[in-house]
Amino acid sequence: MPLDIPSVTPSEEERLAELGITQTLDRSMSGKQNFAVSFTIISILSGCLTMYGFGMNAGGPALIMWGWAFVGLMTLFVGLSMAEVCSSYPTSAGLYFWAHKLAPRRSAPAWAWFTGWFNTLGQVAVTAGIDFGAASFLNAYLNLEFGYAATPGHTIVLFGLILLLHALVNTFRVRIVGFFNTVSVWWHLIGVVVIVGALLAVPGRHQSPGFVFTEFVNNTGWGSAVYVALIGLLMAQYTFTGYDASAHMTEETKNASVEGPKGIVRSILVSWAAGFVLLFGLTFAIQSYTGALGSGTGVPPAQIFLDALGASTGKLMLLVVIGAQLFCGMASVTANSRMIYAFSRDGALPFSTVWHKLNPGTRTPTNAVWLAAGGAFVLGLPYLFNSTAYAAVTSIATIGLYIAYVIPTFLRLRQGELFQRGPWHLGRWSKPVGVLAVAWVAVITVLFMLPQSAPVTVDTFNYSPVAVGVVLAFAGTWWLVSARKWFLNPQHPKNDMAQPIGRSERTSA
Repeated sequence: MPLDIPSVTPSEEERLAELGITQTLDRSMSGKQNFAVSFTIISILSGCLTMYGFGMNAGGPALIMWGWAFVGLMTLFVGLSMAEVCSSYPTSAGLYFWAHKLAPRRSAPAWAWFTGWFNTLGQVAVTAGIDFGAASFLNAYLNLEFGYAATPGHTIVLFGLILLLHALVNTFRVRIVGFFNTVSVWWHLIGVVVIVGALLAVPGRHQSPGFVFTEFVNNTGWGSAVYVALIGLLMAQYTFTGYDASAHMTEETKNASVEGPKGIVRSILVSWAAGFVLLFGLTFAIQSYTGALGSGTGVPPAQIFLDALGASTGKLMLLVVIGAQLFCGMASVTANSRMIYAFSRDGALPFSTVWHKLNPGTRTPTNAVWLAAGGAFVLGLPYLFNSTAYAAVTSIATIGLYIAYVIPTFLRLRQGELFQRGPWHLGRWSKPVGVLAVAWVAVITVLFMLPQSAPVTVDTFNYSPVAVGVVLAFAGTWWLVSARKWFLNPQHPKNDMAQPIGRSERTSA
C-alpha cells in the first residue's frame, strides 16, 4: 500500500525549503488541534493539582491565588515573544533552530547547541512531572477503591505503566493523537466546570474570600516569608510549561506560520483564566486545612474532594482529574518526541541515527517516542528515596524549558530591526515584551534551584541544580571536544547526509 502524500500548500513547502528542510512529517493538523496540544500539556488539571500541596505549604491560599495571577501574566510575555519568532521559523526543531537563525554567524551553532540541550532536558522532565503526577493521583484512587497503598514503589510502578501507555499511543499516526488532544480540550474545560460547580454548590462550610486571597502559610521550615513566597511561585510556573509544543508541531500543522503562534498564545490565555477558576473553587471548598495537608490519600486535592463531596462524588471528581492528566502526558510525549526527532536530525544526541528514523507506515518518529518515555522514567526514579523528588523534577522542567524559551527572544532583541518578522508579530510591542520575558526567566532560573525545605538533608535536597549541571557539563564537554567542529556545519564530512538545518542560510546579527 503506498504511503499517503502530505497535504500541504505550496507556500508551506516553499517556506520549509527556504529554511533548508524537506517536508517529511504528515502535515494534517488543524490550528485548533495545534492549540489543543499546548493547552493539553499545560493542563491545569495536572500542573495545578499535582503541585497544589506544594503551594499549600509554600505560601498557602494567598500565594496560590495571587501567584497564579502574577505568573500567568509574566508567562504571557514569554509566550508572546516565542510566538513572534515561531511565526518566522515554523519548524519542528523549534527553539534551537530559532537560536541558530538569530545568533551571529560564528556563534550560531553554539547558541543552537545549548538551546537544544536545555529544551531536551526540560521536555523530558516535564513529561516525567506530568506522568508522575498522574501516577500519584491514580495511586490515591486505587488506594481508596481497592486498598492499593500509596507507597513510593507502587507509585513508580504506575508511573512506568502510564509512560508505556503514552509511548504506545504515540506510535500511531499524528491524526489519532490530534483527535485525542481535541477531546482533551473539552475534557479539561468541562472538567473544570463540573469540579468547581460541585465544590461551590455542595451544602456545607466553605472558606471566606478573605481566607482564599489573604491566608499565608509557611510549612517549609524557612523563616523568611519573602523567600517562601518566591519559591512558592513554582506551582504556577511549572503548570505554565509545555506550550512550545505548538512550535514543535508546526511541520504537521496547516498554515503553520499563523496557527503555531496562535496556539502558543491561546493556550496560555485559556489556561490562565480556567486555572484561576479551578484554584478558587478548590481553595474555597477546603473543609480542614490541616486535614488536607495530612491527606490520607497522599494528594491534598483528593482529600478536599472527599471532605467536601463525600466518598462517591469525591472519587468521581478524582477520575475526572486523572483522565485530564493522562491526556496531558500523552501530548507531552508527542511534543517531546518531535523535539528529539528534530535535534537528532542534526546529530546532536548520542545515537542520533536511531532517534530520527520515521516509522514508514505512520510517518511518526517512533524511536524518539520511546526515548522520551524512557528518559522521563529515569528522572522519576529518585522518588524511591527522596520525598521532594517530584518538586525537583518540576524545577528541572521549568528551568530547562524556560532557558530554552528565552534564548531566541534574547537573540531576537539583539537583532533589533534586522529581525525578519513573520505574518504574526507584536509590532512596536516586540521590544518591551521581550525585555520583560528575558528578565523574568533570569529570575526564575535562579529561584527554582534554591532549597525548598529546611533543614536541607538527603531526603529534602533539591537535586535540580545537579541534574541541570550534569546535562550542561555533558553538552559542554561534547561541544568542546567534538560537536563545535561539525554541528550545523554543512561543509564537515559528518554532514554529508545533508542535515536539514546545516543546509539552511544563517542570518547574521
